[in-house]
Amino acid sequence: MAFLSYLIGGLGLGSVYAIIALGYSMVYGIAKMLNFAHGDVIMVGAFMAYFAISKYHLPILVGVALAVVVCTVLGVVIERLAYKPLRHASSLSVLITAIGVSYFLQNSAMLLWGTDTKIFPTVLSGSLNIGSLSVPYLTLITILTCIVIMVVLTLFINRTKTGRAMRACSEDKGAAALMGINVNRIISITFAIGSGLAAIASVLLVATYPSVYPTLGSMPGIKAFTAAVFGGIGSIPGAFLGGLVLGVVENLSRAYISTQLSDAIVFLVLIVVLLIKPTGLLGKKVNVKV
Repeated sequence: MAFLSYLIGGLGLGSVYAIIALGYSMVYGIAKMLNFAHGDVIMVGAFMAYFAISKYHLPILVGVALAVVVCTVLGVVIERLAYKPLRHASSLSVLITAIGVSYFLQNSAMLLWGTDTKIFPTVLSGSLNIGSLSVPYLTLITILTCIVIMVVLTLFINRTKTGRAMRACSEDKGAAALMGINVNRIISITFAIGSGLAAIASVLLVATYPSVYPTLGSMPGIKAFTAAVFGGIGSIPGAFLGGLVLGVVENLSRAYISTQLSDAIVFLVLIVVLLIKPTGLLGKKVNVKV
């Protein structure tokens, strides 16, 4: 039963990584850039939810909605101000800009909200008991939320006009523009969706690990990026699968090997997988003419 409990806990943690990784994969798949400020959008969402719930005593759903709205707007603003002017710049320039935006958000949070750690209030307690197995309700809600997001996002990408435009931009932005698709608008929508998902993930994360501080999003952001690469960067099902696998590996490593080495084991597994399958678990091999 202990193994099953650790496995379910790993799926809960992996669900948070998967939700964040979906934002990474969508942005890379369409804009072909790595938004390393994504983790700091998570931090902003966590602070918004904290102030709404702890300071102003608003219901949890209102706190989540506020975090989603703020992070969605923030994602669009970041894209317009920092990334849009670099649309045709080198990948190195975009990468440096993303790192700069990340540090800007972190230091802005330190100036606005201080450097001390704030404790996120308990929003859901209790467990589902099945025999000797006890599963926290929060873990079940986190897993269910991830599954619902994955299903809705898949339907959106495959069944809606905007979703089809996203897939067209992912294949060839130049050809998509010739077909009348507003590529800049599609990229902005992609950033908005990814940032909104980051806000949802931030609330689930701090509800499980109730500490809110300016550098909160750094490690979850790196691990979610690892999950996206693990599953196949640019692949939405790959981000989902990569997040779940990463969470399970991390939780089982903590339980059976070492809490100090769990992060190292996670990245070691990534290295091994990429040596065997460089495109990730569900990534596609792309032939490039040179």
